[in-house]
Amino acid sequence: MDGDICATATTPPDSDPARKRRVHGMLKLYYGLNEEGKTVDQAESTNPCDINGTHFDPEVYLNKLRKECSLGELMDQESCMVRQIRSLDSDMQTLVYDNYNKFISATDTIRKMKNDFKKMEDEMDCLSTNMAAITEFSAHISGTLQDQHAQITKLSGVHTLLRKLQFLFELPARLNKCLELQAYSQAVSSHRRAHCVLQQYSHMPSFRGIQDDCHAIMDKLAQELRQKFRDGGSSAKDLSECVELLLQLDEPAEELCDKFLSHAQSRLEAILRGLEAELRPPLSSGPTAVIDPSIGPARRLSAAPTAGSPTDPTSPGNPFLSPSSRTDILEFIDRGCNEFVSSLCLVIASYQELFVNRPQEGNLASKNIPHMAIGKLHAFVDSLATCYFSLVERRIQEEKSVGDNSLLVRALDRFHRRLQAVTKLLPGSAVPSQGTEIVVRAARERIKQYLEALQSFYLDSLRDVRQALAAPRLGGSSAGGGSHLAGPATGKDAPASLPELLSSLSASILNQIKSVLASVHLFTAKDITFSNKPYFKGEFCSQGVRESLVVNFIKFVCQSSRQFCESAGDRGGSTPPALLLLLSRLCLDYETSTITYILTLTDEQFLVQHHTPVTAVAALCGEAREAAQKLLNHYVKVQGLIISQMLRKSVETRDWVNTIEPRNVRAVMKRVVEDTTSIDVQVGLLYEEGVRKAHSSDSSKRTFSVYSGSRQQTRYAPSYTPSAAMDTNLLSNIHKLFSERIDIFSLVEFNKVSVLTGIIKISLKTFLECVRLRTFGRYGLQQIQVDCNYLQMYLWRFVSDENLVHFLLDEIVGSTAHRCLDPTPMEQSVIEVICERG
Repeated sequence: MDGDICATATTPPDSDPARKRRVHGMLKLYYGLNEEGKTVDQAESTNPCDINGTHFDPEVYLNKLRKECSLGELMDQESCMVRQIRSLDSDMQTLVYDNYNKFISATDTIRKMKNDFKKMEDEMDCLSTNMAAITEFSAHISGTLQDQHAQITKLSGVHTLLRKLQFLFELPARLNKCLELQAYSQAVSSHRRAHCVLQQYSHMPSFRGIQDDCHAIMDKLAQELRQKFRDGGSSAKDLSECVELLLQLDEPAEELCDKFLSHAQSRLEAILRGLEAELRPPLSSGPTAVIDPSIGPARRLSAAPTAGSPTDPTSPGNPFLSPSSRTDILEFIDRGCNEFVSSLCLVIASYQELFVNRPQEGNLASKNIPHMAIGKLHAFVDSLATCYFSLVERRIQEEKSVGDNSLLVRALDRFHRRLQAVTKLLPGSAVPSQGTEIVVRAARERIKQYLEALQSFYLDSLRDVRQALAAPRLGGSSAGGGSHLAGPATGKDAPASLPELLSSLSASILNQIKSVLASVHLFTAKDITFSNKPYFKGEFCSQGVRESLVVNFIKFVCQSSRQFCESAGDRGGSTPPALLLLLSRLCLDYETSTITYILTLTDEQFLVQHHTPVTAVAALCGEAREAAQKLLNHYVKVQGLIISQMLRKSVETRDWVNTIEPRNVRAVMKRVVEDTTSIDVQVGLLYEEGVRKAHSSDSSKRTFSVYSGSRQQTRYAPSYTPSAAMDTNLLSNIHKLFSERIDIFSLVEFNKVSVLTGIIKISLKTFLECVRLRTFGRYGLQQIQVDCNYLQMYLWRFVSDENLVHFLLDEIVGSTAHRCLDPTPMEQSVIEVICERG
């Protein structure tokens, strides 16, 4: 073949016409041409004007163009033909270049194939020579050893038999030596190798003696293994080897299972006792052994709060810090996992290798040992896991500190992760699911602890606020002066700090909520193995964090605030009015923005998906507004009753019949104006002004014309003269029919004017009712006139409608006149002089 290739390569191309025709034929086939060089699928054209046809005549074609086309068309036709000629030349050059490259590549390939085939032919010749030499040498060896082959095979068999007989005769001594060296595994292996032969030839006396000796030695070995198994002082590896050897000696499998598990249980229970020793006793009289659950973390650990500011979350009194246990929970879980869980997994693996996964041979296959063994293993693991889980839960319950939640989460993560090894070793075991339930219960309990800590922090903050409000009063305020405001009567010290107290209280609560959410968020971190459980993806976020923690805390804030509105003599009776006002503003701020912000932050941080019904934001905002309204109403009631108490005592403790002629305004009226001014300043620090009706230009002087002049004389004139035609009571009642009814305890709006209006209504209504229970003399009526004129001069500016003050003061003077023995009013000019002097 190589010679043919060389001959072909050396022959000139022109000397092989057949090859040349074959190449041309292949090119025509490639370009789709027939033998005459025309395209196969085109019909031959005879038109002399067909420029692509074989019968094309240039003269005819040019004559036709000159006749049919104009000069411009001829020029265009020339340009088109020039472009086509150039395109065809370019295509022809490209075709020639491509074919040239292909011919060059084909030439190189042929040259390379010629060299490769030459080398391969040389290698095949060499291989053929070597194979012939090997065949000849093998035939020579076979011929030489043919006579001795049978003899060598016979001698080899005799040698093997003699070695077996030697092993049998030396077996008792070998077994004794292994027994002395405690090489039990080697002894059992040697006996099993010879057992079948000795059993087969036991009818021969020599073999029978060897068998008896071996049985005696193996009985002694089995006794030592049983004793070693019962002592339980060996390691797990030695114990497993002991069980394996006893099984090879045909010991009862069920009895070995029980003994193996009993021995393992004693060791695991010792580990559990060591873990239990680290736990605090359930009941202990020591001062640090038991933490009273009724006392919140803040009450146990809060330091003395600083007067004038709520509890600082970073201060030493932070309720989220508490003393740790003797061994932190991470160390406890680590020890439990490294000692108990690891030992349990080792026991499970060894047990399964010995009793469950062991190949069953002979009569053991009919006893179904794996089924029996796996049942015992499940009961064994469940009983010990229950004890271990109880210890873990006890230790988790001791974890009262909510300061650093990462330690607990890491411990639970490690606990959950290590239990997954039990799933791989013992499929179908309930241990991992029970461990997950413990983690879930721990997370729920942690949420409860954080809720209690937040509640305690809130109460401690309120206590700090109360102390800050009470601190100025402990100074040099006069006896009873401004006590109802939790500060001096001037309102320059305590009221000035109300916005700061509100801002500090609100910021500290919000920061504490964010801190708690950040701590709880560790349960859902991506690097935590149990965070992908369905509970932590759904129920934990929606029902646990959102509802049980955030929503319940907001409800607690509203409920605990409403408790300050209880009746006097209870909690509400001793509540400073300033605290009621501050809490009202806090609840109103929660309704307007804080609640929405907190719940939105929670939903975004925990990716809450509302698969189950949750509390709507509108419902919480409504509850907060209700609490704010109730607190503000109670504030108005308390402040009104305090002023009313002063007015009532001033009326009841005076002899209005025998009093002297009024020379000045009574001190209690000045006190009422001062306290009302203080309340106005205090409320204005937290609430907006509100809307007032347009005041008349003589608002401060209208009292003069009300109680003197024509209207006064017209109103009271009938009672001054015996010939009066109409009773003054009838006139008063007719006047009331056409007066607008005043609702004393109407709903208070969230602004300063509405609050002051409510307080003044309660105060003046009390003044009116006290006047109706007394009898007045001439000077008593005049004193009431002076007092009411003084009140009118100042109180009109605090209310939303000045006519309300006019009406109530008018009623007071009118009721006094009805109950006066000598209803002679004082001149308005005298009243003005007394009030200006006062």
